[in-house]
Amino acid sequence: MTLPDTLQTSFKTVLSYRIRSLLIVLAMALGVASVIVLTALSDGARNYVINQFSSIGTNLLVVLPGRAETAGSFLGSVLGQTPRDLTLKDAQLLGRLPQVKRYAPLNIGAAELSAANRLREVTVLGSNANLIPIRHMKLAQGNFLPHGTERSAQIVLGAKIANEFFPRSQAIGQRVRLGDNRFLVSGVLAPQGESMGFNTDEIVIIPIDYAQTMFNTTSLFRILVEAKNHSEIESAKQAILAALKQSHDGEDDTTVITQDAVLATFDRILHALTLAVGGIAAISLIVAGILVMNVMLVAVNQRTAEIGLLKAIGATSVDIRRLFFAEAIWLSLAGAFLGFLLGELGSGLIRFAYPQLPAWAPAWASIAGIGVALATGILASLFPASRAARLDAVNALGKR
Repeated sequence: MTLPDTLQTSFKTVLSYRIRSLLIVLAMALGVASVIVLTALSDGARNYVINQFSSIGTNLLVVLPGRAETAGSFLGSVLGQTPRDLTLKDAQLLGRLPQVKRYAPLNIGAAELSAANRLREVTVLGSNANLIPIRHMKLAQGNFLPHGTERSAQIVLGAKIANEFFPRSQAIGQRVRLGDNRFLVSGVLAPQGESMGFNTDEIVIIPIDYAQTMFNTTSLFRILVEAKNHSEIESAKQAILAALKQSHDGEDDTTVITQDAVLATFDRILHALTLAVGGIAAISLIVAGILVMNVMLVAVNQRTAEIGLLKAIGATSVDIRRLFFAEAIWLSLAGAFLGFLLGELGSGLIRFAYPQLPAWAPAWASIAGIGVALATGILASLFPASRAARLDAVNALGKR
C-alpha cells in the first residue's frame, strides 16, 4: 500500500465515523485551546505588571521607613519598635547626592474638595514639582510649583476631577477648597487612567508642606528618587542607605526598593505561574490521548473483518499499522488546528473584555500545545495499531 493510498484510505475512514471522529477532535481542540487561553491570561498578567512599572520610568528608587528583613517583615515591628519616620530633611539630604537626579517626597491622604457648588472626597498627594516628571505624569494644562513658588497654595487636579467641577469653564485660575484650605488651580493632569494601583484621573496634588499641615504629620509616606541614569541605580541605592544611616545616628532603619528588583521578582513569579498553568492545561491533552487510544481499540474490534479483508488482498502488517497511524495523525491535526483557532478566539475575547490586559499567548505555548496534541494522538495510536497489525487474516475474516 503506497503512501497516497494510506492517506486517502485513512482519511475516508475518519470521515465515515463522523461522531467518533468529532468527539476525538473536540477533545484535542479543547486541550489545545485551554493551553493557549490560560497561558495568554498568565503571560498577559505578567506583561501588564511589567508595563505598569515601566510606565513610571526605569531609574526609579523608592525609599521606605523601616528595615525590611529577608523574611519579608520589618524587624522593628517584631520587637515592638516603631521605625524612624522619614522627614523632609531626609528627602532634601537625598537630593544633594551626586547619583540622584531629582527626588519627590510623598504623602497620601483623603480630603473633601469643594468648588462651584460641588463637593466630593478625593485622594490627595502631597509632593513637590518633581513628582510630575518622576512619575511620568503629563499636564494637559498649566503647571505645578514653578521655581520660586514652592510654598504657594497651588493645586493640580486630575482630568476627571477637573471635568466634574469645571465642565463648562477653564479650571486653571479657579479657586477650590480642600479640607480647610483654599487653593489656586495651577494645572490639570492629562487623562492617564489606572497606574500603580490608583486612578490618576481622580487625584489632586498639593505642595508637601500643605499636605503635612492638612494631615497633621511631619513624616513622609515615601520618598521617590530618580537616579541620573540606569547604570547608577545600584550605586544610588547604596549612597541613599549610607546617607540615611548617618543621618539617623548610625541606625540602619530604612529600605530602598529598586524598580529592577521589583520587576525581576514579579517576572519570575508570573513566568513560573504561566508555565504551571500551561502544564496543568496540557494534562487535558493527555486525557484526550487516552480517549484516542480507547476509541481506536474499540475501532480495531469493530473493524476486524475489514482488517482481515485488507490482509487477504495483500496488505502487510506494516500497512495496517500505518493505516491506523495515519488516522491518528488526521484526527490530531484537525484537533490541533481547531484548538489553535479556539485558543486565539478565546484570547481575543479576553483582550476585548479587558483592553488593559495584553492577553497574547506566547509563541512557545501555541507550538507546545499543538506539538503535545500531535504527540499524544500519535503515541496513543501505537498500541491499537500494533494490535490490529497482529490480527490473523483468516481468523479476522471469520469474524465477518
